[in-house]
Amino acid sequence: MDQARQKVLIVEDEEDLLRGLAINLGREGYLVLKAATAGEALGRALEDRPDLILLDVMLPGMNGFDLCRELRRKGVLVPIIMLTAKGDVIDRVVGLEAGADDYVTKPFSLPELLARIRARLRRVASPAPMDSAIHRFGRIELDFERLLATRDGERLHLTSKEFEVLHMLIRLRDQTVSRARMLGEIWNYDPDVSTRTVDTHIRTLRLKLEEDPANPRHILTVYGEGYRFVP
Repeated sequence: MDQARQKVLIVEDEEDLLRGLAINLGREGYLVLKAATAGEALGRALEDRPDLILLDVMLPGMNGFDLCRELRRKGVLVPIIMLTAKGDVIDRVVGLEAGADDYVTKPFSLPELLARIRARLRRVASPAPMDSAIHRFGRIELDFERLLATRDGERLHLTSKEFEVLHMLIRLRDQTVSRARMLGEIWNYDPDVSTRTVDTHIRTLRLKLEEDPANPRHILTVYGEGYRFVP
């Protein structure tokens, strides 16, 4: 997708920051959408279909964590970068487990934020190479180029992060992939930090893809080591 046509939704209630971000993203060639409240953001995300969302944690009414969960529940699958004034590890973990893809702590460096936006959009558009962009197992077909998942032709709703987890497991299907490696490569996260983010995504993927999520056949746990994909 041409960057000039990519849409970024900024959800921020600080008027000056919202204006500044909008100006700078506009200069980078993005089409900027703006929202100052959770309700407005939800409406814009569902109607305008942005390619990426910048989401402030501290919003009036509903906080950014809850809004992130609601966006995912409503089927908004695009990358979400959380903007937080708190640098605490627990806040980062909560954001990731709510469904966010990345986080930036205020005050942040504009070049760093722009780099993270480009990286997230690039990863969605161009996943790491694999034998084929199309992968099938059981009744499931995955198209990693278009980010489409179907069961018997019926569309399944997977988030961009769930596609990344699947892509990594399938690409490394001859290996057991540790939680630390997933956190480091997919979330750019400190692997020494304990978090259930990976386990949460694996559990959700099993619910969406496995015939019997309690007894998975394809996304397997290797106890004490990590996860492994079996076709």
